[in-house]
Amino acid sequence: MAAAVWTDRGRWTLRRILIGSRSNHTILKPCYDALIIGGGHNGLVAAAYLQKGGVKTAVLERRHVLGGAAVSEEVFPGFHFSRCSYLLSLLRPHICRELELKKHGLKVYMREPHSFTPMLEEGMKGAPPRSLTLGSDLAKNQDEISKFSPKDAKAYPEFLAHLEKLATAIHPLLDSPPVDIRGVTAGSLRKRLAAAKTLMPVVKCGLKLGGNIPDFYEIITAPIMKVLTQWFDSEPLRATLATDGVIGAMTSPSNPGSGYVLLHHVMGELEKEKGAWGYVAGGMGGVSQAIAKAAQSYGVDVFTEKDVGQILVDSDGAAKGVALKDGTEIHSKVVLSNTTPYVTFKNLTPKGALSEEFVKAIDQIDYTSPVTKINVAVDKLPNFLASPTPDDKPGPHHQCSIHLNCENVDILEAAYKEAKNGRPSARPMMEMTIPSVLDPTLAPSGCHVVSLFTQFTPYHIEGKEWTEQDREAFADTVFDWVEQYAPGFKTSVVGRDILCPPDLERIFGLTGGNIFHGSMSLDQLYLARPLPSLSDYRSPLKGLYLCGSGCHPGGGVMGSPGWNAALTVISDLNRHRKM
Repeated sequence: MAAAVWTDRGRWTLRRILIGSRSNHTILKPCYDALIIGGGHNGLVAAAYLQKGGVKTAVLERRHVLGGAAVSEEVFPGFHFSRCSYLLSLLRPHICRELELKKHGLKVYMREPHSFTPMLEEGMKGAPPRSLTLGSDLAKNQDEISKFSPKDAKAYPEFLAHLEKLATAIHPLLDSPPVDIRGVTAGSLRKRLAAAKTLMPVVKCGLKLGGNIPDFYEIITAPIMKVLTQWFDSEPLRATLATDGVIGAMTSPSNPGSGYVLLHHVMGELEKEKGAWGYVAGGMGGVSQAIAKAAQSYGVDVFTEKDVGQILVDSDGAAKGVALKDGTEIHSKVVLSNTTPYVTFKNLTPKGALSEEFVKAIDQIDYTSPVTKINVAVDKLPNFLASPTPDDKPGPHHQCSIHLNCENVDILEAAYKEAKNGRPSARPMMEMTIPSVLDPTLAPSGCHVVSLFTQFTPYHIEGKEWTEQDREAFADTVFDWVEQYAPGFKTSVVGRDILCPPDLERIFGLTGGNIFHGSMSLDQLYLARPLPSLSDYRSPLKGLYLCGSGCHPGGGVMGSPGWNAALTVISDLNRHRKM
């Protein structure tokens, strides 16, 4: 569990994680049909569908808590954080429905409005500084935007409709493996016809796009600023929308491909509301626990504190199980890895089992991350100059994503350039969320949990490892900026948990600290995710599969990689039985 200490600066600071043993009433068997390495949401989804398909499955999680990046942890006494991922949207509806996740405890708090962008400026004639608030009410959105540009306010509804049409067209691709290129182009006519079925999601996508195919091509290849400038003239609207084009990605709004990142973040839905994001009751661990309970109800064996040291490979080059770091061997017909492709093939697969050419290709996958996540315990609610609230009472803007240092795109560009040059941003882009405003169970009475998802920070600072002093200095910079928007914030802080890219890698197994299990750049999507030779979830080793976010359709699309991988494994096992 977390060991927190009170420092001479008057705050709780997380120093280390001590994981003690926890009893598990389920007995680990020596043999299963399928073993899943990693109890993150995709691994748990894969396990549930495998077990439903008659494949006896066990999940082996390294840490003391299930969920991978989607976890809830009591970092400081009484304060419960979504320690890594912090919002829910891209959980596919059919998975939620088929696994009956609400029955198994999943509860979501919807947010209204959706975003709040305060500005640092002097208010006119005693009025507070301006801000931009956007939500589901289109008329209110237009009123907000008209404060900056009546022309942009008029264009906004058409922009949303255009974006929704493009995002909705992608849905058939999310719920299916990529096209089986080898199957379609080689083998007998019967095999080619069978493989041709994998073309149907692409056909459906094309039919939905219709005459918008050129627009779709543009948004997935262009810089997001090229797209936004065609629609809008004003700030902070362009900067607020541009944040979705760079969130979690080491890229700038002016870089090609950032348009797809925006599309990726608006393609989800929550409670049938398109593009909405919400808080999971109890933190993001709530969704992982619901999936785990569903899997266990079907008969899946789920274990924590089972650290896999190596994938076992037989003399024929096929995966036959895993060896834990304590020496325990567990055998299986197939192994599914929910870790990143790098961890799977560089750390867990025996040396010599893979070709040098393949290993070289694995080394080329981009895991660059710009993210430092700071979880903050506060004893009072931040009060923003742009929208002050009396008596520490939450306003509507407290429940949404609060964009700080996002008044104009130039700020985002400057922050990116500093990180590319090896230095943490002096004026970082920040997305603040305060889930305890809607879910009071997360913090003691009168207190709150604050999540600060910050960019841009490099993996190495000018070629050197992060030190504790570097972490504290960057957090101080972040808090100094928050203080300008919400005076009194710094004195309200009673604890902070600072997770720079190497920390995200060490604690959550996110190679490079990348929240997507690999960059969501065009060269690492669909048929090329994570590599062209791995896009069908099968590895070069027979019986070894990938099921994590490093696979299509990528990070954030909760459950889809696991679901697609499970269907692939079941199909292969059924084919093997018939032979």
